[in-house]
Amino acid sequence: MKKDLLKLLDLSREEIIEILDMADQMKYSQKHRIPHDHLRGKTLAMIFEKNSTRTRVSFEVGMYQLGGHALFLSGKESQIGRGEPVEDTARVLARYCDGIMIRTFAQAEVEELAKYASIPVVNGLTDFAHPCQVLADLMTIREKMTRLEGLKLAFVGDGNNMANSLIVGGLKCGMDVSAACPEGYDPDPRVLDFARGVAESRFELVRSPADAVRDADVVITDVWASMGQEEERTVRTKAFEGYCVDEALMELAHPGCMVQHCLPAHKGEEISAGVFEAHADEIFEESENRLHAQKAVLYLLMKD
Repeated sequence: MKKDLLKLLDLSREEIIEILDMADQMKYSQKHRIPHDHLRGKTLAMIFEKNSTRTRVSFEVGMYQLGGHALFLSGKESQIGRGEPVEDTARVLARYCDGIMIRTFAQAEVEELAKYASIPVVNGLTDFAHPCQVLADLMTIREKMTRLEGLKLAFVGDGNNMANSLIVGGLKCGMDVSAACPEGYDPDPRVLDFARGVAESRFELVRSPADAVRDADVVITDVWASMGQEEERTVRTKAFEGYCVDEALMELAHPGCMVQHCLPAHKGEEISAGVFEAHADEIFEESENRLHAQKAVLYLLMKD
């Protein structure tokens, strides 16, 4: 593993699989009450400039289960939220803690934090990438389907941080990836350059959800307006008409197709209540797997 986890673009296929294999081991140990306090005495600083439920709970519980301790730092209540330079925050926390997790807006802030911190930095979410969530998604898909290579992953919705990370993670693991996004809501150009340059034959960007979902093994969606985009909600709701993952759309997928959603879900918008409940076990297994995937990341980055 590299020193940090900033985005999946930085990882090789082998490094992603190493994380997934370790996540499986972490999950087995937790379910069978096998001690795995590999980070005893270590501390993780958690910086939150975006609110969270799953990210905070999973990282905090994960550090506890690994024998370490997690510190919650609110952006509004810490000096970083009052204008302290990122490079100074990085150098201070590196003298107190063994790792940093940050959930924020700009990818550049995470990259800058990692540049100046001598300890591992984990991207808990930015507007560009959501690597920990997609590691949990890949873990869940592999659990149910027993493999990743050769499966078709369809993403329907906004070309946001989830779309960016799913495209990269899916392609690196040998999946075929089809993304359906409305005009003007495409994934990041850096991601599209990667997809078309490395795996053009296994990637397509389309406007029709039906084209994306046809013959899919996994369908994934996300909210139409992410945190910080609330003022765009009316415009986005109109732009995403026809992009609901509903029963009619799922008829085009392979029988036994999985559905994933990173949550929270707006049922009746990006996903119908019926499809959500039909795949609730898979969706909440995906949510649980945030814990195990992140424990794997923390262990691999902070064990030395």
